[in-house]
Amino acid sequence: MKMSKVSKVIIYILLGLMALYFLSPFIYMLFTAFKTEAEAIAYPPKLFPAKWLWQNFKEAWNAQPFGTFLWNSILVTVGTTVGQVISCSLVAYGFARFNFKGKNILFMILLSTMMIPWDVTMIPQYMEFKMFGWINTLKPLIIPAWFGSAYYIFLMRQFLMGVPRDFEEAARIDGANAFQIYWKIFMPILKPSLILVGVLNMISVWNDYLGPLIFLQDRSKYTLALGLAAFKGVHETQIIPMLCITIIMIIPPIIIFIIAQKYIVEGTSGSIK
Repeated sequence: MKMSKVSKVIIYILLGLMALYFLSPFIYMLFTAFKTEAEAIAYPPKLFPAKWLWQNFKEAWNAQPFGTFLWNSILVTVGTTVGQVISCSLVAYGFARFNFKGKNILFMILLSTMMIPWDVTMIPQYMEFKMFGWINTLKPLIIPAWFGSAYYIFLMRQFLMGVPRDFEEAARIDGANAFQIYWKIFMPILKPSLILVGVLNMISVWNDYLGPLIFLQDRSKYTLALGLAAFKGVHETQIIPMLCITIIMIIPPIIIFIIAQKYIVEGTSGSIK
């Protein structure tokens, strides 16, 4: 049934109003970042600032060593994303394409780890990393990602389950071994799922606050999330600098999500063209 032009216009208007409703907090945050502290806490609040103070961003960035914090966040985000993509795809490939004794039991055990909250394993992990001498380094934030994540393994396994056996059988006839089949056949096929995992992991790690708070002590090791929290004091909160850094922090995830949204939809389909 074909919709009329009037129906389409009404639907677009409703969708636009709904989008505006959800975006309104971000719009208000953006405009408030250009205000003075007095304007930010004034009541009744005003949307537009009396004077656009572009120097708020520069002053907020220079208030803390955010260049160092940004570099640490990039290191942690890139390191964990690469680790998750490689380790999870390998494990998912093994569960999806190989038959071995106890495979289903092992997979169920793997999935059951998703029910254990990180709060339960936080103290044992801290004790373990302290024994390794990793406390106050970026290693506790990066290295665990190289051992995979149950959720990401599940996503990739479901994607690989939809790939016909003809692909690997043809590769074996040509003399390819198991690793060559994984790297040259399945990794290109997994591209949408790999991008999905990469984007989800990047957003999670980029905004992570509790992990760096637990394992990092030296200010030179802080990430952006920890640096942002420095604007919140015991007796007062510096609202404008916090909003400025928050806006800077949300730009990279938004850009990456916009670029990768096509592959995110394909990565959740669980099949190939």
